[in-house]
Amino acid sequence: MPRRKSTETTALDSRGAKIGEPVPKAVIDTNTASVGVPRQPDHDLGEELSVLRKQIGALQDQVLDAARSAKGSAGRAMRQTEAAVKLYPASTLLLVAVIAGALAFAGRRAALPRHRPQPALRELRDLYDMIQGRV
Repeated sequence: MPRRKSTETTALDSRGAKIGEPVPKAVIDTNTASVGVPRQPDHDLGEELSVLRKQIGALQDQVLDAARSAKGSAGRAMRQTEAAVKLYPASTLLLVAVIAGALAFAGRRAALPRHRPQPALRELRDLYDMIQGRV
């Protein structure tokens, strides 16, 4: 027989920790076999905010440096491409034509409908035809 549920309610503890208070860390001293709570430093929200602001500033600097580097690399690649086109106009034209043809071929091939009967479906059709032939 299952136990009956308890209908008694317990009162909330109003003496407990408040929201935002630091949670004490218990320390067990193995030498003296005693349990105690060490004194915890007070949290200064101003210091934490200043540290977070410094970290955000450092991240912003890293992102800006990466963007500048990418911009410089893109400009360098563009200048190299322009120089190659000026030096080899016929080869460049041929390369562009080959790339355009490959893209057109790939697009046409992807657009073609694919009607491949599935092997399981084919077997079911054969079985159905065989049963119809017997009847």
